[in-house]
Order: sequence, then structure tokens, then C-alpha cells
Amino acid sequence: MNIEEFREYCLSKKEVTEGFPFGEDTLVFKVKNKMFALTGLKGPFRVNLKCDPEKAIDLRERYHFVIPGYHMNKQQWNTIVMDDCLDDKLIIEWIDDSYRLVVEKMSKKDKEGLL
Repeated sequence: MNIEEFREYCLSKKEVTEGFPFGEDTLVFKVKNKMFALTGLKGPFRVNLKCDPEKAIDLRERYHFVIPGYHMNKQQWNTIVMDDCLDDKLIIEWIDDSYRLVVEKMSKKDKEGLL
């Protein structure tokens, strides 16, 4: 998956917007103003995704391209180095998980129709 495919998939989720709240080099994806994914536009292609804390540890142990979230809460965010070893199905699953985790924390009214 390249950065444009990543962007298109994130934007295909319900109620998702993109923006640059941290400056012109960091693209952030939000669902109803809550961040679930971000990526830098300079340097190697990496993405940060929210993750269940226990699953985050497991993924870091299993995959060399998954590390604690760069500049994020290391318990709840992973950074994924997007390299040739990464199957697109995995990253799609992890984007879906990140989106779901954020939506599940919303009020009943805000999450209505999102999952």
C-alpha cells in the first residue's frame, strides 16, 4: 500500500476528514474530529494508528515493522513502517481497528451509523 492508497482508504470510512493540525508535513485523519490515523509526508512512509494496548504489544513482538507510536501515547498507538513485508490486508485491518476504537469511545449520538 502506498501513501495515496492509504489516504483513499482512510477517507472511504464514514465521516472521515483529513487535515494538517501539526503542520504541513503531517497528514491527520479524524472521524468526527477524533484522530485515528496520521502519516508524515516527508521521509520514509510510516503511519500511526490507534491500537488496543494489549494488541499493540503483541503486534510489536510479532512484526519488525510495528514499533511504539512515534510522538504518541506508546500504550495506545503504534507506528507502522510501511515496507514490502507488510500485506495490505494487515494494514487495512489495523486502520479498521483504529477507526473502531475511536468510534467506540464516542457518545451514543456521535457514533450512531458509523460502525
